[in-house]
Amino acid sequence: MPSRALWKGQLRLSLVSIPVELFSATRSGANVSFRQIHEPSGKPVHYEKVVDGIGPVDTDDIVKGYEYESGKYVLLEPKEVDSIKLETKKTLELVQFVGACDISPIYFDKPYYLVPTDDLAEDAYRVVRDALRAASKVGLGQLTLRGREYLVAVKPCGDGLLLETLRYADELRKADPMFSGLSGKKADKELLDVATALIDRKTAPFDAAAFKDNYTAALKDLVKRKMKGKSATVSVDEDERPSRGGDNVVDLMAALKKSLEGTGGKKPAAKPASTARRRKSA
Repeated sequence: MPSRALWKGQLRLSLVSIPVELFSATRSGANVSFRQIHEPSGKPVHYEKVVDGIGPVDTDDIVKGYEYESGKYVLLEPKEVDSIKLETKKTLELVQFVGACDISPIYFDKPYYLVPTDDLAEDAYRVVRDALRAASKVGLGQLTLRGREYLVAVKPCGDGLLLETLRYADELRKADPMFSGLSGKKADKELLDVATALIDRKTAPFDAAAFKDNYTAALKDLVKRKMKGKSATVSVDEDERPSRGGDNVVDLMAALKKSLEGTGGKKPAAKPASTARRRKSA
């Protein structure tokens, strides 16, 4: 069964408008979801919209409220919100182009497939796709979706175009306070050489299919066994974690060397014993 388009409108490049549709590039069916159950009765727990001192209320009596001061709201009717007219509700105009690698990954939010609505739109669609690919550029624009205007990036993806919603600058936390406790000290040269060799040895083309969601698979297996009336428990072994006992350079070097050996790489030259002893006692 084909997916339902989340948005229909025009992709505009200068004076060229292309009828397009937007489809989600991800699916939620792969995840395991749960309902809350009242154990004594075995019935699902429902959620009601309630008001203090009144109890459950009719959804028709609910409006949107914007809190401009503590406890004070501006009330907005749904039709008033819907009446806001933005060109981006029906038109996605590519207003700027940037290098394909110029956008930091932290800005990317969610991917969608952008496809032409019919055969007549394909010619112009292909031109935009191939032009972006030839220039190694990403097109930027804005799109209103689900009651919100998004900043989006459009780029080639196989035979089509991929649209990714981007976070606005004010949605991101500044990194400086998070990393302010880290010193500006550089990594030990020998440790860096071994770590770099390990990275080189493990470098390969990206293949998402090579990675499996082990937790979800174990959870589904548990559900299947419970459905058969068998009691089961699932234990997840945590990866071994390195000791956090300070700057133990010798232990870190040994761990890196062991990792490198396990990948078939050449064993780095051993560190002089005198140097190792000095660092261990430091």
